[in-house]
Amino acid sequence: MKNPALKIGKIAALVLSFIIFAGISAYLTLTLLIKSEDIVIVPDLIGKEVVYVLEILTDLGLNTKVKGFEYSEDIPKNHIIFQQPEPSVELKKGRDIKIVISKGAKNILMPNLQRLSLQRARIIIEENGLCHGEHAVTYSSIFEKDNIIAQVPSPGAQITRGGCVNLLLSLGIRPRAYKMPVLNGFTLDNAISLIEKSNLILGEIKSLFFEDKPKDTITDQDPLAGSLVLEGRSVNLVLNRKPGTQSSGYLAGIINVNFFRYRTTNGFLKRHIRVSLTGLTFSNDLFNEFVKPGEEIWLLVPNEKGSMLFVYEDNELVKSQVIE
Repeated sequence: MKNPALKIGKIAALVLSFIIFAGISAYLTLTLLIKSEDIVIVPDLIGKEVVYVLEILTDLGLNTKVKGFEYSEDIPKNHIIFQQPEPSVELKKGRDIKIVISKGAKNILMPNLQRLSLQRARIIIEENGLCHGEHAVTYSSIFEKDNIIAQVPSPGAQITRGGCVNLLLSLGIRPRAYKMPVLNGFTLDNAISLIEKSNLILGEIKSLFFEDKPKDTITDQDPLAGSLVLEGRSVNLVLNRKPGTQSSGYLAGIINVNFFRYRTTNGFLKRHIRVSLTGLTFSNDLFNEFVKPGEEIWLLVPNEKGSMLFVYEDNELVKSQVIE
């Protein structure tokens, strides 16, 4: 009769062997599964757009390392021309993929920029990897203001990326030129009338008093008499007048403007004076420069109802006025 203890020992050994075999099998299976999840196949990136490449490598759990940029006659700009490792290689997640990005063809045909606005021309220049060269300007009766008249290199010429493009811009139709009239000695209203007849614009009016010169007359002007000026140029005047005195009928024939004057505070240093006119839809500086202490400024202010006039002295608001 067989020994029961020996029989029980054999059964226990078989059970233990089965448990060990099952554990090893489970471990190997789990290891293979985990290992297979960590391994990816490197895709073919050559010729692909760089943004697409970044997305696909991120989805695969791989890192993108840009090795550099090179010119390519065959592969467009911002597309991949080289990768490492090569396609179809098995790689663990978290590893690096090195790429080289195309800068496009080194030599391109120069785009035609003529008759385009300067802003549009600049965009095209930058898109083609070119640099902004020198700008020259001239008047033209054919090309609109700020449009391109000519370019160097010319349209269709071969140019290397990174090369500079020089442009000739239009200033529009040439304004007519006039000889600056003599305004010294004139009264203010007569001087303004002469300025308008010459197709010029009244600019700033300042007040300085000289005992030896006729009162309420022009003592200085800018531009100087006899100089060549273009129509639309502003003319600044100095009037022989004591600061603070009342006007005596000046600008009686001028309509749609208000007459404004401001006297700077006394002292030793020049003051930075800025006069700003602000309305619902606009804000313009009527005056912005340094003025001697105690000097009086005269300005013609457009009659924009409801607008506000602000006076700043050394960037500090010193006066405000509603335009009625």
